[in-house]
Amino acid sequence: MSDITEKILSQSSQVQLRQLIKEDPVDGWDKAWQNEVTPWDAGEAQPPLRSLLASGLLDLPETGKAFVPGCGRGYDALTIASLLGYETLATDISPAAVEAAKKFVASMNNPASSKVRLEVKDFFVEQGPYDLVYDYTFFVALPPSQRGDWGRQMTALVKPGGYLVTLLFPILDQPQDVGPPFRARHEDYVQALGSGWQKVVDEVPKDSLPTHQGIERLLVWKLL
Repeated sequence: MSDITEKILSQSSQVQLRQLIKEDPVDGWDKAWQNEVTPWDAGEAQPPLRSLLASGLLDLPETGKAFVPGCGRGYDALTIASLLGYETLATDISPAAVEAAKKFVASMNNPASSKVRLEVKDFFVEQGPYDLVYDYTFFVALPPSQRGDWGRQMTALVKPGGYLVTLLFPILDQPQDVGPPFRARHEDYVQALGSGWQKVVDEVPKDSLPTHQGIERLLVWKLL
């Protein structure tokens, strides 16, 4: 598939997704998965996450717990469990997504699969604390009106000294009220998180997927 064809298909999927969420902000996500309207699903774990965890840049304990909200098919959750050996909870509001994730994780025959727990759950009722939380496309899936709640929940979920890894994708130029995905920038994360966080990584990844180049940014935060 050419990049142009993939871009056209992705744009079409975004239109379908927005219509589904407009009709039903909660069950619309499950309908999207049932109908394979998942333009954010890259078919693999995100390379910037793999590179970050393999770099040793983060001062993480040898054993710990990780959390991935809006986990989709579970690629990133399995990557975290594999590279860190952490007990990793991955949740999604869509039962169809969690079922797809369970099938994917089981199909990989990865010893770390036993460390991945997959649940249908609302992010805002999850309780921590966690050494690492990873957000890829979850922040931009939320209406901007919920970003303050997102920030307060992240502060409650991450242990003091723990990390929140955010991979901002996609970076789009569009009105703030158009989405999902909704327009987001670095300053939106800063505003949502408030005080008490230290930014430890802010970079344009060098190993983005071809379709992500130039429209994603890796931001890592440490809770003080």
